[in-house]
Amino acid sequence: MSQRHSDAALLDAARACVAERGIARTTVADVARRAGASRMTVYRTFPDAATLWSSLLTREVGMVVAEAEAAAARLPTARERLIDAAARAVVALRADAVFRRVIELDGERLMPYLTTRRGHAQEIAIATVRRHLEDGRRDGSIREVRGTAVARLFELVVRSVVAASPALADDAATPAIDAELRLMLDAWLRPPETSR
Repeated sequence: MSQRHSDAALLDAARACVAERGIARTTVADVARRAGASRMTVYRTFPDAATLWSSLLTREVGMVVAEAEAAAARLPTARERLIDAAARAVVALRADAVFRRVIELDGERLMPYLTTRRGHAQEIAIATVRRHLEDGRRDGSIREVRGTAVARLFELVVRSVVAASPALADDAATPAIDAELRLMLDAWLRPPETSR
């Protein structure tokens, strides 16, 4: 497969299409056309449309999480890094063209991930939170927690805020809500002796 038709190039084309029209109004043929590839090239890489859309959304989340973590890396404690990265990810996903379009036009596609199942993107986020929780227990900045339960609940809280993005778009209270999210997460994870 040529570099022009790499996985990344096909996902870039899918991203552009979905950002314009949403998932339901985008076909594999649209993605192939945007990438300058054939439909068969797309299907060789992604066996069906569902895999293509899932791969696109997973890549979006992975990129946002990586960028948020990089921006938070300078902070001194694992708790501060986790909370800063989570807050940055919420803001970035709220502004992300693909997520905005999917939430606006294809919300029913996200409903299973909000109510009945976890996808690969959620597993990436949960693993990231678990790593920070373990680092925070080691550096003393995070209280003793049940890692799996807290990581999953942390991801659910953040996911629900992202899913509510349309309610926060262009809302004057949004910056204050983002600040309160930081305070809430910090109070939840802070060890008791540093709770003042």
